[in-house]
Amino acid sequence: MNHAAFIIAATHSGCGKTTFSLGLMRALRERNIRVQPFKCGPDYIDTQFHAVATGSPSINLDAFMCSEPHIKQQFCKYDATANVSIVEGVMGMFDGYAKEQGSSYHLATILQLPIVLLVNAASTAYSVGATIYGFRHFMADANISGVVFNRVGSENHYALLQEACREAGVECLGYIAKDKTLETPSRHLGLSLDAKEKMNDFIERAKEAVAMHVDIDRLLKLTTKEQSVYANTPMAHDRQPLRIAVAQDEAFNFIYPENIEALQNHPRHRGIITCFSPIHDDVLPTADLIYLPGGYPELYAHELEKNHAMRHAIHTFAANGGKILGECGGMIYLCQQLDGKEMCGVLPMRCTMNNAKLTLGYRRVETKDAVFYGHEFHYSQLTDASLLPSMAQQYNVKGKPVDTPVYRQGNTIATYTHLYWAERDILKLWNL
Repeated sequence: MNHAAFIIAATHSGCGKTTFSLGLMRALRERNIRVQPFKCGPDYIDTQFHAVATGSPSINLDAFMCSEPHIKQQFCKYDATANVSIVEGVMGMFDGYAKEQGSSYHLATILQLPIVLLVNAASTAYSVGATIYGFRHFMADANISGVVFNRVGSENHYALLQEACREAGVECLGYIAKDKTLETPSRHLGLSLDAKEKMNDFIERAKEAVAMHVDIDRLLKLTTKEQSVYANTPMAHDRQPLRIAVAQDEAFNFIYPENIEALQNHPRHRGIITCFSPIHDDVLPTADLIYLPGGYPELYAHELEKNHAMRHAIHTFAANGGKILGECGGMIYLCQQLDGKEMCGVLPMRCTMNNAKLTLGYRRVETKDAVFYGHEFHYSQLTDASLLPSMAQQYNVKGKPVDTPVYRQGNTIATYTHLYWAERDILKLWNL
């Protein structure tokens, strides 16, 4: 088959991008087509759905956290081994962190990818022609290859939508029928077997809906693209081994795959990665550095508290000068308590989900020796946040200071911000 690559964008949030993306990914996989999923933006939850749908890790492509050359390199690396590369967009097609910057449209221009536009057809019909025409012409270089409609009520409804598409000058590629069962499962699930089963059940329903009324063959023909060629950069032979233990289970799973690969391919250190579970394991792997990523410790606080051996091992590791990086949920696990449940006690703060209020946004993190980029997203709060000073100043997308700290106690470094370090040297935090 010809190689295809495209971005799935939408007119606004809530159109059903994830439903369409997952259904299409699974439908292609069942044709024995190797699908490489990507996500526009910092989202680390949709990527988990993508991995279940395709069997391949989904890669974040983010124009705030990454440079354009890095975005191109990462896309090229994974596209080179795929039959079809699908990028799920973010919000509305032109919605970014600053106007269109960081949007699905912006990413499409960086990668020179065609766009498949998803339009929510609920409560409208022929009027969508104006919407489609506007999206086609708002930015002159927006390459919209075709339109798919979601939440279509009947064949008569679809006939009106097709006519609107023709008059707007964009090809119609099919539709997804209105179906109340096609509601995306809770994004607050973790990675338990039960959660994966719920994800998979939803993906199967989405696949059936997409396969029934979307012309997948025509979509692939319209988005045919020359396949990327990628050559690995040879690693130096004299790199020093660095043993890194990465927490990965139901409670800790907000991981950017490229961060882990950057540790493995570090120019000075040969990262040896061992994954472990703070919930299920009672022995900490031998390590020079522990990485505790974000996740759902609040859903598994009882199980985490119950694992005395692991909490004690991490506390001892930190007390003996071991290097630890904790992000968001990982930082919470390092605190004294989470809503009365005992955690590792490495940091003097306590955490609570009471009176939870969402805090989110891109962050530029400036330390004395380095600059990093990341994304803050959490509902919890620290009740003793001022007990430790911050080792860094964080800024939002407009360059205004935010009061999110980066804590350091000994060799333990922790923050609410999920850092992306695939093109930066995270080991500079410890002068390694």
